[in-house]
Amino acid sequence: MRSQVSRGPWGVLIALSVLGAWMGHLVWLLAGANLSLASPLAYPHIALQAYLCTGLFITGHDAMHGTVSRHRWVNQTVGTVACFLFAGLSYRRLVVNHHAHHTDPTGPDDPDFSTRTQSFWPWFATFMRRYTTWPQILVMAAKFNLLLLLGVAQWRILAFWVVPALLGTVQLFYFGTFVPHRRPDTPDMAPHHARSLPRNHLWAMLSCYFFGYHWEHHQSPSTPWWRLWRMRDARARAGALAPGGEPTARQVSPPSL
Repeated sequence: MRSQVSRGPWGVLIALSVLGAWMGHLVWLLAGANLSLASPLAYPHIALQAYLCTGLFITGHDAMHGTVSRHRWVNQTVGTVACFLFAGLSYRRLVVNHHAHHTDPTGPDDPDFSTRTQSFWPWFATFMRRYTTWPQILVMAAKFNLLLLLGVAQWRILAFWVVPALLGTVQLFYFGTFVPHRRPDTPDMAPHHARSLPRNHLWAMLSCYFFGYHWEHHQSPSTPWWRLWRMRDARARAGALAPGGEPTARQVSPPSL
């Protein structure tokens, strides 16, 4: 999955911005925010932190495809940090599993796909069982207890760290796995067995950092998340010119950066 587009400093700057926003907002919520669960203002901050958690994993995901930087060590460093902060995940293990997903999406060896059920919660449970490990659980438990030792109130840890991470996980699964890959396949999903959200860039960004443009991601894994909207536009233009509507994979090229 080598990059098909050149990369300047934007990938690193955007990745560091997402990491910084996630960390800064979380530290403020845990240590300095004058908020309580009785305050209506707490819940928009929980939602925002969940959205930033989603961006944290999307950053790690882009690093797996080498789109953060042209330097491999930068991608590995950013990806390792992002996945560890998100939920104590092993970046190396995720790279292996995610590349298996791209090799044969929805196939028998796809670790993201459920061949037993297409219902959301059973599929989500299968997904979580495959990706959750004992080392990850121990890491998360250590983080939780470290925050307690630092004097952070337990309700703050649960409300501002645990709940947003869980919400972000559900958001990533829904928009990045369930909706794009659930069956039955339709002609516009070929050849990647992946569908995209209807063309609405604002909703695509708010829902999952353009990750809902999932056909485009599988067509060009080397295109960073913040350029997928251009892929979607190119596909829409090609589809408007094609007799059958949606273009084939060869008709859509990744945008130059």
